[in-house]
Amino acid sequence: MSQHATTHAADSADSAEPAGGAVAPAQEVPVEDVDLLVVGGGKAGKSLAMLRAKAGDAVVMVEKDKVGGTCINVACIPTKTLISSARVLHDVQGSRAHGVTLPEQDGGAPALERAHIDLAALRARKEGVVGAMVAAHEKMFPASGMDFVKGTARFVAERTVEIALNDGTTRRVRGAKVLINTGTAPSAPAIEGLAEVPHWTSEDLLALPELPTSLVVLGGGVIGVEMSSLMGLLGVPVTIVHAGEHILDREDADIAAEVASGLEALGVTILTGARASRVSPAPGGGVVVSTQDGREVSGSHLLVALGRTPMTAGLGLETAGVELTERGFVKVDDHLRTTAEGVYAAGDVAGTPQFTHASWNDFRVLRDLFAGKEASTAGRLIPWAVFTTPELGHVGLTEAEARAAGHEVRVAKTPTAAVPRAKTLGCTEGFYKIVIDAESELILGAAIIGPEASEVITGVQMAMLGGLTWQQVRDAVITHPTMGEGLNIVLDSLG
Repeated sequence: MSQHATTHAADSADSAEPAGGAVAPAQEVPVEDVDLLVVGGGKAGKSLAMLRAKAGDAVVMVEKDKVGGTCINVACIPTKTLISSARVLHDVQGSRAHGVTLPEQDGGAPALERAHIDLAALRARKEGVVGAMVAAHEKMFPASGMDFVKGTARFVAERTVEIALNDGTTRRVRGAKVLINTGTAPSAPAIEGLAEVPHWTSEDLLALPELPTSLVVLGGGVIGVEMSSLMGLLGVPVTIVHAGEHILDREDADIAAEVASGLEALGVTILTGARASRVSPAPGGGVVVSTQDGREVSGSHLLVALGRTPMTAGLGLETAGVELTERGFVKVDDHLRTTAEGVYAAGDVAGTPQFTHASWNDFRVLRDLFAGKEASTAGRLIPWAVFTTPELGHVGLTEAEARAAGHEVRVAKTPTAAVPRAKTLGCTEGFYKIVIDAESELILGAAIIGPEASEVITGVQMAMLGGLTWQQVRDAVITHPTMGEGLNIVLDSLG
């Protein structure tokens, strides 16, 4: 317990009347009062908990099993670690194009082309990166002064939770302020036969228990596409089954088509307009996916990547007066306040765009609000990246969204091959696309496909935040040769 916490006897409701009429109090669970109670230790929650604890507040943070949050354990960090290793394999296999070979006695160029993954070593590297970050959090949490609790929390009263600790004991904690930060989990869609057929979620796949001989992926969103790219880099034949007109439904059709082209170059087959209706075991092992339009796809393994569901079940939010949206997320306003006084929610569970950097911005909003400053989530410009090969970086409106919003738009578009740095890297696939308001000449959004797109998109974001016109970005002196220089080149196409 934090040294700042106070305790009170449990409510009389915790007493029971035994047979025989004699009244004997049940074992009392004291209620601990703290300044801040954080339920779920994701990016926003852990950051706020440590900050307020360092400032002298009594803070309790409860997390069931993912020390450091989803990103570190089963999302951003392990996926990008695996993708990094897979890209090394891909580069080695293609090294002849860069003039790299081996002596004949060592097998020459064909030996490099036959390079393959040591699965155990790949897992070990990923687990080493994740483990080191988890261990760092195990030290940071107590060092901040917070009371870090491993267990499962359930609201039993206003701003009060009962915690079933992982060691079998129970605690009750009441916060003057409460933050809900429980995140999301992979969705389990109602598809006939799915419950009876072994399958992976994205979290299961990251454990890499084995390398599939062929993989069927249900869903062509960010997770499905990124995992398909990873498996393609590792040499696994992949088939994406996607219900929409094109993969990455949020993107313009030309962006999706270019990403699809990159996937196909890795051996990924993409079926669009294909809604899975049934999953069944394949004769001799594996799985068969049937679609509503009569197509069938088989593979040795199945990955279900059909979105994520907010983790609110079993939390007892109704007891706390916390309402949910129609989609099941915790309902919050622009200040991340829930419908219960003194209770806030942040990150994925609050409907924040499901990116760690968006959750971290939620923390910054709460940081300022708790310090008595003005802060809001309204009008945030949140970029994202999809770590395919090549990468996709996106910020702001798509062309279709801009037109639908009534903007008269100009579109600058140039092949990535026009960027000198792309030529030196030997990675010329993709293009730069920037959407501009024709009247104000401000940038409305951009999508970049190519090497380091995840980094380059930040330059566009900064220009948008700074209110720069497209001409100002075009005429900026950007280092040569870099992928960022592509912003000069694409905007030069407008004159």
